Amino acid sequence: MILVFDVGNTETTIGLFNGEMLRGHWRIITSVPRTADEYGVLIGSLLERGGYDTDKVDGVAVGSVVPVVTAPLLEACARYLPASSAVVVDARAGLPIKLDVDEPMTVGADRIINTLAASRLYGRDCIVVDMGTATTFDCITAEGVFIGGVIAPGVQTSAETLTRKTSKLPSTELVVPQRAIGRRTEDCIRSGVIFGAADAIDGTVRRIKAEWPHREKPLVIATGGFAEMFGAICKEFDRVEPYLTLQGLQMAHTLLSASTADDIDRAPRRQKRRSR
Repeated sequence: MILVFDVGNTETTIGLFNGEMLRGHWRIITSVPRTADEYGVLIGSLLERGGYDTDKVDGVAVGSVVPVVTAPLLEACARYLPASSAVVVDARAGLPIKLDVDEPMTVGADRIINTLAASRLYGRDCIVVDMGTATTFDCITAEGVFIGGVIAPGVQTSAETLTRKTSKLPSTELVVPQRAIGRRTEDCIRSGVIFGAADAIDGTVRRIKAEWPHREKPLVIATGGFAEMFGAICKEFDRVEPYLTLQGLQMAHTLLSASTADDIDRAPRRQKRRSR
């Protein structure tokens, strides 16, 4: 089985795959500082409580936008999942995709992984709207080319900024309100944050479609922590895939592990030719 980690700024999503099937998934807070040992205990506990044996994990893939988390997480996997081999997915990973942007090395791991997943799952031009700490719009061609996109404040980020910067507005649970016109302060905040974000997402997608370089309009896929909530109120979404990034990490592990195995297989043959 393969264990994958999508390390975001606010939360880390963990997925356990048996082949291409997602068997289990968990979310933990990213911002809590943890040592490798603490990560090891946490990973083991999550797997055990889910009914899974750590000895069955034979591969790990990490996609991280938080560098201070990457090293202790990898150390934990090496120490507590001894049968596993780990790959790190970033712009240097050598995946069969192209980053056709001005600064390809600055493209976040999550956007790279979304490019791989969308192009391989759908085989057509896509816009992936990933709703996390930031809301990103990844523009992807059918051939697996990332051509750029948009980065906007995330839904939770907008809500927290609003309440932090205003002295009398309370922190409010984000649920979809029944009406746009709120009659209580909490409902007013929910309406402004959620409906405002939904309309901003739909409007941004329409602008991207108007600039799309190909004749066929792209498929719009929502993913991330808020994907299911906004799937019911955003009009431009064609698919809701909450675990698209996890699927991309599983694909990346398969591709990168195969590439490494091929390199190992070729190495002895090269040595033999040199020794003759």
